[in-house]
Amino acid sequence: MLLERDEVLGMAATAAAAARAGGGRRLLLSAPVAGLGRTAALEAIVRQQAAGDAMRVVRARGVREETAFPFGLVRQLFADDAAVPFSAPAGPDEQRLFHRLVTRLARSAAERPALLAVDDLHLADEPSRRWLGYLARRIAGLPVLLVATECADPSDPTALPPPTGGSVVLRPLSAAAVVRLARAVGLDRESTVTCVEAGVGNPALVRALVADLAEGPLPRPPSARSRSRYRDTLADWLRRADPCLRHACLALAVAAEEGMPADPGLLHRFSALCTSWRAPGERSVRRLGRLLRHPLAREAVLAAAAPESVAALRTRVAELLDESGAPATAVATRLLRVDRPDEVWMARSLADAAEEAMRAGHVAASAAYLRHALSAPLDPDRRAALTMRLGALELPNNATAGIRRLHTGLELHTDHRERASAATALSAALVAGRDPDTALRVLHQASRTADDDELVQVLQTLGALVSSHDSDAWRGAVAGLRALAPTAPPAIEPLVCGLVTEYEAGAGLCSAAEALARVRPRLAAPVDPRLRTAWLGSAATLLQWADRLAEARELTDLCLPAPPVPPDLTDVGLQCLLSVRAEAALWAGEFERVVAENAPLVAATAGHGVRLPHLAAMVATARRETGRRAGAWEAVALAGPSGGDSSWEWNELSYTRALLHAADGDWQAALDDYLVCGAGQSARDFVSPVATPWRSGAALALVRLGRREEARELAEEELRHARTWGTARTVGRALRAYAAAVGGRTALESLTEGAELLRPGNAPVELVEVLVDLGRAHLEAGSGRKGRDTLREAHAVALRLAGPAAEDGTPAGGRLLDLTTAALRAGGVRNRNGGHALTPAERRVAELAAAGHSNAQISAALCLTRRTVETHLTSAYRKLRIARRTQLVAVLGR
Repeated sequence: MLLERDEVLGMAATAAAAARAGGGRRLLLSAPVAGLGRTAALEAIVRQQAAGDAMRVVRARGVREETAFPFGLVRQLFADDAAVPFSAPAGPDEQRLFHRLVTRLARSAAERPALLAVDDLHLADEPSRRWLGYLARRIAGLPVLLVATECADPSDPTALPPPTGGSVVLRPLSAAAVVRLARAVGLDRESTVTCVEAGVGNPALVRALVADLAEGPLPRPPSARSRSRYRDTLADWLRRADPCLRHACLALAVAAEEGMPADPGLLHRFSALCTSWRAPGERSVRRLGRLLRHPLAREAVLAAAAPESVAALRTRVAELLDESGAPATAVATRLLRVDRPDEVWMARSLADAAEEAMRAGHVAASAAYLRHALSAPLDPDRRAALTMRLGALELPNNATAGIRRLHTGLELHTDHRERASAATALSAALVAGRDPDTALRVLHQASRTADDDELVQVLQTLGALVSSHDSDAWRGAVAGLRALAPTAPPAIEPLVCGLVTEYEAGAGLCSAAEALARVRPRLAAPVDPRLRTAWLGSAATLLQWADRLAEARELTDLCLPAPPVPPDLTDVGLQCLLSVRAEAALWAGEFERVVAENAPLVAATAGHGVRLPHLAAMVATARRETGRRAGAWEAVALAGPSGGDSSWEWNELSYTRALLHAADGDWQAALDDYLVCGAGQSARDFVSPVATPWRSGAALALVRLGRREEARELAEEELRHARTWGTARTVGRALRAYAAAVGGRTALESLTEGAELLRPGNAPVELVEVLVDLGRAHLEAGSGRKGRDTLREAHAVALRLAGPAAEDGTPAGGRLLDLTTAALRAGGVRNRNGGHALTPAERRVAELAAAGHSNAQISAALCLTRRTVETHLTSAYRKLRIARRTQLVAVLGR
């Protein structure tokens, strides 16, 4: 089925009629690219004119392999003429030959009109082309029709005399014609669109696509039995194309692969890669560009080309981008398609791109760039540095691969200082992989090979920090730090002091005030850069324990990257800061923040060798507080079993597991986990309730189990240690447990003291729990008004922690809100001080008043009259059951 070629056949029929009448004609069918149906149109003309022996057909075809053979095409037309020479005669001899051949053709055509069908004229040898021109200038008086086809740029066609005929440039098929072909074999809409877009109206390509898609979707998988006709067609064209066109097509395919526009200027920049470059016309470039925009065409062209040619072009694209100052990631993306980056600029671009990708949070891309950079020829130190960077990236998702890579980087380093730095990174990775014993051995080995006393002390101090993950090694490490402290260099001493203070704080040997007095002055002191994150992690830990949560958070923000950049787990100091950031947010009641900042990392590392039990504990506790207990248990499960690991992190997880059992009402299981936590902490000499108040939790569980005497013993011990540390949080929490254990008037007094301590502080969770117990105690003691007011106060704080209501008006939830609501209901208290009692307008006015704005300022800010402001405030006071403006702060939780 020859579509949309009626004009060609009509012109041929007219020219043939004239030739048969003695007025010879010539017709040139030209196409800018292969596949537009030149040969098919020529064959249709031959069939049309050979029917009924109307004309004698003589065929010839140009062949690239014979372009250097003089008269190779003419010899096809005069196959029985042995006088046609095999070399090109010059001057008069050529004219005599041309005249003889035309005369012979005229004699034979006089007997029966002749149709000379010449295919692929552009591949004919030059003497044959000259003879055809000679014939065309004399054809008018001969009963001869010359029909030739050529593949040539429309701007440079073969010159034939116009009076004896014409030229037709074959056009691509219209979309309608392509749709007709596709529908004829029942292709669906998606496949039909593919035929239109990937076929670009080229009949050969369209028919190949139709045949391929009739058998199934493209591209074919490598295992497919049948080959792709579309791919084979393009490959055959490339094989037969001249080298310059082949190079141009491949260059445009590579450019399209990278999203670069097709233009002659771009091809010129690739010209050095082609030994005999001849630039195609602008229209040809645009036409090829349209074809190669489709991935099927690009894939076919690139697959048909020699791999070294594709690699050279891809390298050139990357080089051009690098020279133009493009972003490193744009350059490196192209280099990833080059098998081996064997030049210095390539490795540099890939390494720079890895940094760019990491800053954008694209860890997988960063790792891919580094892996490719490592396939380049690099000096040992550069290779070691890139290997360490890649190991750090691989660690969270594959601890085994990451640790192996870091070990390789360590072995590659030749400088002892770089080896020490690599050793600290490897040891941190081993800690994350829950192997502190090996981590310590790595640091000890690095210390033995170091020839610098200060470097040895740096490694010793970092080793002490790593030892905090091993209960047996921790005591010895602290003893070593105490011995080092008097003579420690000024740049190392802050971390020495911080770690010793952490131990003493946990052992109940110092107060929060004493810890702050040690930490704060040292924050301004210069610290060895190799110890900076470790020192800030220790300082932030102590600030958090001392309830200076904002200060602790400032230190974490100094070092930890902002999302979406992941933290570097090969820095043990950053591991500490991650823990502080999570726990400080939890203590401040910022539960959603805890989940948002830590849950993705916990989930990403789970099952891949890196386990983060402390972060898992923080996420689980935060989910428990927001009423998502199932999600809390899931977070606990992600940490997996502790095995033989005695890190403090597992004690935190045991404590969290106990909290979840308590929330489920399983008090015996809760008690068991509290005691497991306590045993782990005691093995580390950690008796303070500052981190894991396991005695308070166990005391509450024992009360529920009816074992008050045991509960009292634990609660008294907890309170004693809490008063030693001296923060409102630890004392208030311990007082609550003590009250539950002793009951009666002593309980009321203890809870009253706890509430007074906690109200001015920043321990909202503990405040709500103490206020609920105090409200219940007042009600039981017959102080109904005090009890109701206290429960309403607790409910107001719980409301603030629960956050705003949903957009549909659904109230916020959470453990503390459920606790206070249940307490209010059980006490028969009507809640009038909740934020939900206020209208949106009343709440806006009340919040501005609580922030210290006058009525006039509120009026101006909200564009309300002063009378309206006063009306809203009066209504808010009534609903919240308060009498003064100053009470808004406490009730609204600001």
